[in-house]
Amino acid sequence: MKRMHVHIGVENLKESRDFYTYLFNASPTKEEKNYVQWNLEDPVVNFAISNELSNLGVRHLGIQVDSETEMENLRENFRAADIATHSDGETVCCYARGDKSWIRDPSGIAWETFRRINDEAVFACGESEIGKESCPASIEKVGCC
Repeated sequence: MKRMHVHIGVENLKESRDFYTYLFNASPTKEEKNYVQWNLEDPVVNFAISNELSNLGVRHLGIQVDSETEMENLRENFRAADIATHSDGETVCCYARGDKSWIRDPSGIAWETFRRINDEAVFACGESEIGKESCPASIEKVGCC
């Protein structure tokens, strides 16, 4: 199954958390000091907010998949359409380890395609045990956490 992903940078995490909790009529599924996430079934979306970086508004959009096969199918679609990807592979971002690819649409909007592997205790890969050397250099260029 594919799930739409939206990540928004906010100024006030608590106010935004309360707003989106009322909007979705659902409690968050993950809360950290600088990050809140809702995995919703109606609408089917992985919606996240954070205040870790300075940019406000839409940070990036994405498609979350459940399986390695779905992830490889997306990558094959990118190759077939000659769409360049960035930061392919496993990394830590937004308190989760995942297999990811990043692309930009023709207008420059960052899209993350990813499969979540497991939870992590840190926000980004540079803070985890995989270390900064494993953190894809182009993540900041495409809009990751």
